[in-house]
Amino acid sequence: MTGSPRNRSRIRSIPLPRRGPRPSRAGTLTAGALAAAMLTAGCGVVPGQGGADDEPITVMTWAPEKTSATNKPGMPAFARAYASWVNAGGGINGRELAVITCNEHNDSVSASRCARTAVKEKAVAVVGSYSQHADAFLPTLEGAGIPYIGGYGITTDEFTSPLSYPVNGGQPALLAGLGRALADVCGPVTLIRPDTIAGDQLPPLLDSGLSAGGHEPTADQRAAEEATEYGGQAKQALETSTAGPKGEGCVVPALGDRTSTFMDSFRRARADYPDVRTATVLGSVDQTTVNTTGGASGPYEGSYVTGWYPASSDELWDPMKDVIRKEAFGDNRIDPADAGVQTTWIAYTVFRQVVESIGDGEVSADTVTRTLDDGLKVETGGLTPTLRWRFQDKLAAVGFPRLVNAHVTFQEVEDGRLVSGRDGFIDVTDTLRNADLA
Repeated sequence: MTGSPRNRSRIRSIPLPRRGPRPSRAGTLTAGALAAAMLTAGCGVVPGQGGADDEPITVMTWAPEKTSATNKPGMPAFARAYASWVNAGGGINGRELAVITCNEHNDSVSASRCARTAVKEKAVAVVGSYSQHADAFLPTLEGAGIPYIGGYGITTDEFTSPLSYPVNGGQPALLAGLGRALADVCGPVTLIRPDTIAGDQLPPLLDSGLSAGGHEPTADQRAAEEATEYGGQAKQALETSTAGPKGEGCVVPALGDRTSTFMDSFRRARADYPDVRTATVLGSVDQTTVNTTGGASGPYEGSYVTGWYPASSDELWDPMKDVIRKEAFGDNRIDPADAGVQTTWIAYTVFRQVVESIGDGEVSADTVTRTLDDGLKVETGGLTPTLRWRFQDKLAAVGFPRLVNAHVTFQEVEDGRLVSGRDGFIDVTDTLRNADLA
């Protein structure tokens, strides 16, 4: 990179102490060590073009890395690439963008530490991050008034916190949309889900979509969340899904990190039931998962999948791919087909428009929050509908007051790639309104 020393990339490690294991929520790792957070500022900021001052605008992005469960290294890696790209073009309103990244380790203690680091470093927002432990980090962010923009949408808290600004509809929209899509293409539908309180919320969401399409409710099949194999459950699901008049049903595994384990058992049991299809949602499977499980020869070939955004082959993603080519060419952590990377791109698109809306005024956690709460309309280049957050939106009555984007896409795995199964978005707002979530 070129430019004065002030404008070159700066890397600063933030050491965090290690602690021994402690209990965590089911389905996640016990507490591990939190990797050093990295402060990355890009180059090419033009001096004298700042607003209230010339100090960098600091934000944070976190995600789990190098764990034995869910890993999303592409999200912080892309955040750093985005900072380099935007700074090479003069920053945002002439202000340099500094991105702090943190390894969340799939652990509540580490997630809380990442949030405390955001407060310590005076981050004006947490942007495009992934964590299953919203109850561990959101109270810290709320106490400091730091907005959480474009989380992955994996927890209910992200759709209830007044300082959360989700860019997608999370699991509620995906399941409702999947049910609506499967109603047109499947016979009996069997849901394999965790035997947990969180798992109890899944059947009504899937059933809301099936019912909207005039389909019978799903056969709700519970499974142990941390099992190492699901041979018995897979065989039972296959038998249930052939019990209809057509004999061609669909099996929907929604086991989070254990979905791939189930699919391994399912592949072995499927030989006697060739007509049964599988279906799932992003979060349980994405292009990265399809790739690592064998692509076209893997268990997901032919699966139906609901997603939040257009297929990765859509030209609407070209601007994001251009950033990756320019700033992260050869970085195999960043897969443009990964839903986490895509969410991070959209989240930073939101943040950039917020800062541009503020103009020459002070950019702080308070002004970013105020701008969003005042009804700013954000365009994402067709990747989502226009985004706008209000305190009580359309889905507040069913417990999702921050859910403002209930659009999903329907995709299929063909020749090892996720491709569009039908054109355009499916709006499941009304479907969610009718979901029996009591």
